[in-house]
Amino acid sequence: MIEINLLPGAKKARRGGSGPSFNAGALFSGVSSSVKDPFLLMAVGGLVIGLAATGVLFTSLRSREATLIEREQQAMQDSTRYAAVLKERGHAEAQRDSVVRQLAIIRTIDGERFTWPHLLDEISEALPPYTWLTSIAQTSPVPSIASRDSLTGPEQGAAAAAAEAAAPLMLRLVGQTVDIQALTRYMRILEASPFLEGVNLVRSDIVLVESREVTEFTLDMQYQQPDSAAIRTVPLTVAVR
Repeated sequence: MIEINLLPGAKKARRGGSGPSFNAGALFSGVSSSVKDPFLLMAVGGLVIGLAATGVLFTSLRSREATLIEREQQAMQDSTRYAAVLKERGHAEAQRDSVVRQLAIIRTIDGERFTWPHLLDEISEALPPYTWLTSIAQTSPVPSIASRDSLTGPEQGAAAAAAEAAAPLMLRLVGQTVDIQALTRYMRILEASPFLEGVNLVRSDIVLVESREVTEFTLDMQYQQPDSAAIRTVPLTVAVR
């Protein structure tokens, strides 16, 4: 069969084109026209949205992970840099606490070193004639220096020193006299002392001393902090030869 081309160039021009072209609109319109189920379209749309959300979330988590890793590395560097400084600070604080504790002990000892000299001076000067003492003893608990030194902090040392300072110093005198009126006068003089208070007669008995009857007495009293005007100070002089 013989074909005769009555339009020269028409078929040639169709052959010499740029090739087949892709029409997306036509494709989607063709797909939409071929797919008539709305649930399938919703499922496909949900899948596309889920994939997009997963991609965004993955990118955000990767960025956050990188930020946290960087912060961790910075924190480790700072910890290594300041480890020596913190160690030196702890050592200095330990030395400070030890010095404060020792100073508290020294203050306590220094505040009590003149107590007994004043007490003995007041007790001996108040003795009337024909009256003598056989014993002087402290009846209140004696502060322990070892317990102070075993404290672990300046706050505890200050609290222990304050508690010991608040505890009254109690003492007991045992003596003998040949005059019962002298005992009454002795108690009155001790009560008038600025260093003593609460003088009480615990007991008095008749005993034999070298075949003579004397009155043996026991007195309890308490040390009181005197007024500053009652304390007399004198300069210490040392003779040089």
